[in-house]
Amino acid sequence: MSFQEIVPGQVRFIGGTNYKRLLNPQFFTAVKNSLTYMFWTIVVLIPVPMILAVLLNSIPGKKSYLLRGMLFIPALMSVVVVGTIFRLLFASSDMALVNRFVGLFGGEPQAWLLAGSWKSMFLLVLIATWRWTGINIVYFLSGLQQIPHDLYESAEIDGAGPVQKLFRITIPLLKPTTVFVTAISIFGGLAMFEESYILWSAGSPDNSGLTIVRYIYRRGFEAADMGFGSAVGIALLFLVLLVSFTFLKITGFFKQERV
Repeated sequence: MSFQEIVPGQVRFIGGTNYKRLLNPQFFTAVKNSLTYMFWTIVVLIPVPMILAVLLNSIPGKKSYLLRGMLFIPALMSVVVVGTIFRLLFASSDMALVNRFVGLFGGEPQAWLLAGSWKSMFLLVLIATWRWTGINIVYFLSGLQQIPHDLYESAEIDGAGPVQKLFRITIPLLKPTTVFVTAISIFGGLAMFEESYILWSAGSPDNSGLTIVRYIYRRGFEAADMGFGSAVGIALLFLVLLVSFTFLKITGFFKQERV
């Protein structure tokens, strides 16, 4: 399909023309936004859930299970519901909850959804944090269960404190889990669509919410240009493979597989 011009009622082979059309400002904006979103979701959604999982794992009894359930609830909510809630929280009105909170500290009301790129990216990363923190906590809790408790007891006998145990035992032995969570975060970051669409269904200011998948939707379905949309999809596939392979190579994943 990416080598064809596909419009309603007409299919025509056009070679690599669709790929030449990728060299346009909107496509590069979409790539930049997707990579930026992926970067910030990894920066937030790896250390925060890991630390919360370590804390939850150290709390005995029913309190730990109660807190785990509370943190996992956002993952069960529909992205449409989450997006609607965030649209109301970050509305431009002076009565919106976030603007009222900003006003308590003397700040001016902000048009969060209509502002520049960093505020748009902040909202997208905030929604991702809300949705995926609980799921990543589950992954890290599963990894923590695989660490032998004897190691912590031996470290305590040698006089190691909580911080030393965290950096000398927990984080190194959680590496396989961390690699897995980061790998799926890379894919999730580059494939993000729903959050942007819910916040800016009619288009974001200065294309600040335009991601690669949103660009595929815009060109392939809204503009009925399926051939070019397919070319963007192939470009996304190669980008995911490139970023994932580079990450796994850096972490030594393939070397471990050979051993």
